[in-house]
Amino acid sequence: MLSVFVMMVIIIIRFKAQHQLSWGVKIKRKLKSAAPFLGRFRPLVGQCCHQCTPESLGLKLLRNTPPLGFQNLTSVSETHTGYRGWLVRRVCCLLFVWGCEVHPSPAGDRRHRVHGSERVRQALVAAYSPDETELVMPEVRDHLGRLLALTQTFISPYLLRLVSWMLLKVFSLMFCSVQVNRNQLAALHRATQLKSPLVYVCVRQSGIDHALICLTLFCHNLRVPYTIYPAHVRQSWLRSFLQRLGVVLLPEGSESERDAEMDSLYSPVMTSFTGELLREGASLSVGICGSRGHGGQWLARVHQAISDGLVPDVSIVPVGISYDCLPRYFTRPQAGVMSALRFAVSLLKGGHRGSVRIHFAQAFSLKEMCQSGKCRVDGGRPLQDLLLTAILQDRMDSIFRQKDVSWLLPPAVMPELCPADRQQTIALTLHLMYSSTTTMAVMSTSLVSCLLLHKHRKGVRVSVLCRDICWLLEEVLFRNIDVGYGGSLVGLVLHALSLLRPYLLLAAAPPTGEPIIAPRPDPDSLLILSQHCDLLTHVFIHEAVGACAVSAMLSEVVGCGGGGDPEFDVVLGQEELTEKSLQLTHLLSPGFVPPCQTAHGFALDVVDSMVRCGVLVMEEVQKDTPVCDFMKKQGVLSWAVSDNPDQSSDSDCEEPDARSYKLSQPSQCPELLFFLCSLLSVRLRALCWALESLHYLPSPVTERDCLSQLHTHLKNRAQLEKAHYESSSIDLVRLVLRTFIDLGVLTEDRQRGDVYLDVSPLFSQCAHKVKLLQFFKQFIYMYN
Repeated sequence: MLSVFVMMVIIIIRFKAQHQLSWGVKIKRKLKSAAPFLGRFRPLVGQCCHQCTPESLGLKLLRNTPPLGFQNLTSVSETHTGYRGWLVRRVCCLLFVWGCEVHPSPAGDRRHRVHGSERVRQALVAAYSPDETELVMPEVRDHLGRLLALTQTFISPYLLRLVSWMLLKVFSLMFCSVQVNRNQLAALHRATQLKSPLVYVCVRQSGIDHALICLTLFCHNLRVPYTIYPAHVRQSWLRSFLQRLGVVLLPEGSESERDAEMDSLYSPVMTSFTGELLREGASLSVGICGSRGHGGQWLARVHQAISDGLVPDVSIVPVGISYDCLPRYFTRPQAGVMSALRFAVSLLKGGHRGSVRIHFAQAFSLKEMCQSGKCRVDGGRPLQDLLLTAILQDRMDSIFRQKDVSWLLPPAVMPELCPADRQQTIALTLHLMYSSTTTMAVMSTSLVSCLLLHKHRKGVRVSVLCRDICWLLEEVLFRNIDVGYGGSLVGLVLHALSLLRPYLLLAAAPPTGEPIIAPRPDPDSLLILSQHCDLLTHVFIHEAVGACAVSAMLSEVVGCGGGGDPEFDVVLGQEELTEKSLQLTHLLSPGFVPPCQTAHGFALDVVDSMVRCGVLVMEEVQKDTPVCDFMKKQGVLSWAVSDNPDQSSDSDCEEPDARSYKLSQPSQCPELLFFLCSLLSVRLRALCWALESLHYLPSPVTERDCLSQLHTHLKNRAQLEKAHYESSSIDLVRLVLRTFIDLGVLTEDRQRGDVYLDVSPLFSQCAHKVKLLQFFKQFIYMYN
């Protein structure tokens, strides 16, 4: 019986292998004539901002010198060692790790220096009055001891070599390759000659982001940084192990980073600890997160070290990490034995493996950015002040100001910061979010997922998919964004489809039998595909905002025309198109718009990008014909933006610089417009669904419960419609909740150490809620 069972298992495995192989063979046959097209052009990515840090840019640390080489970090051979032979080939990885340079970083008397710092002593005096000192002294001493234990973190050379060898083996099982740019690493070596500590900043994606950064630096003889990893680790042995690798964890007893920051002693101790590390010449690795507002406080502590005179300057290095497939068990900052066991089991299962591309941007001077004053976000207005007048009163006078994003570093976090330093840190955080995101490479799975989800949702032939991949690739490279793959079109499609196979449906199109590919219509598959598309939304953000603005103006034409089929032969005024783009720009989350550019300047670039990509064409008007009369003769709708309609209209007809645009294909709406609108429709639809679900929430409700219940409502709404499951992700719910708070839809009440949310009286009125809903819906083309 056992032998029969084993034979059945072998037959099933062979059948599945042949079934999967057959699809690969069919695709390969259809594309066998495709020539290699990748690798001809690689844009120079990672240059620092020419406006905020021109002196750092002038150093030219990052050079595009040929040949542009990429190295697979996990591919270690005997050529990486100084030895040759049969035995060396089998232990070459161990010999390579043992030969790498390790910069010693002992703890020494760091604990005493932090304890004796002026900042910690003032915090102790401010936190406890003299009458209470004798009573609570034992508790204070124990609590302070737990915090000071974090300062004993150091990097053990022998343990670092051992763990690096293990990571090379583990990553070779997890990924088919871990690619790094040699020219960028050479730029890091040149940056170390400036004698300034390096601080590596990345956008948090998974728990192995920092491990990849540290391993890359170790393998190239660069100083391994101390890693700021806000994970709650309960096991004492695991905490001790990580601390000997330079990992700065949360203090014992803190469940989250937010809980730790609420402690009055935690921030002074960590600020002094950060300053001591930088004074020793150590490097740091920090992760930031825009949706949760994490990581900005560590940038503030780095800035405080310069202000206190502990270090003359610090070099900031944005890091972009791109995954073919995000590691499943490392998407949350939690560490433990069970997560490690689950990860080990997933490795033993095998299967298709993706690749990783790591980009190190050029290091720039933090002192230069802070002292130049060119990167600032002060003077911003709350979102409700910018948009509510446009939504409820149809007035556009306030939308041209900047949006306040002070929630990235709220006053409760590091209350000792002065307002100027707080605003400067927020500007730096925004700048690094944008820089790290634009440094990331677009992977093949992102291209395929984006096309399937936003252009061919009902299915597409493989030949058409390949044609669109070539088009999308050219558009990405044209925007100076690198891609994380190379080779032929056949290899690209097969690699991407093999990784996305669990989330796709494959069928054969009669009579040729050409494969047809479509996304699976289940929630998990659509959420995974949408996650791969996030980076492309950043790449095409100008065009996506412009397309949604055009859609909003077309919806006004349909509404004024009494319904029916939309008329695309419409003249769109530049001023009105800019206003619509500016309204939608204010709804974007941090990281899309660089802080060194105003929102109005971004909106103007949006209109220009719509012309460059071919969606809009400039309408030529004869000089002897006023613009307003031209529009009347054509029988199209024009928008009046004057606050006083009783004023003379002659001036409106005599504007020499007024521009107007039309769709490039007036007979039918361009297909590109649908694709670009769809990129932002995921976020806009989540806003609409959440607003319609507000009346289901109890009031008041804690912020955590509100997030959970709103997430449940959005999932139920997607299940009810049997579509658009990607609009119900937890990350989108966080962004929606933040938008509602900024808009004044939800009010915050901080009490008993928690935040309670309630619907504001203004939006308790049905009329105002309907206006806000229509404001969101106008940007979604053909919203049902």
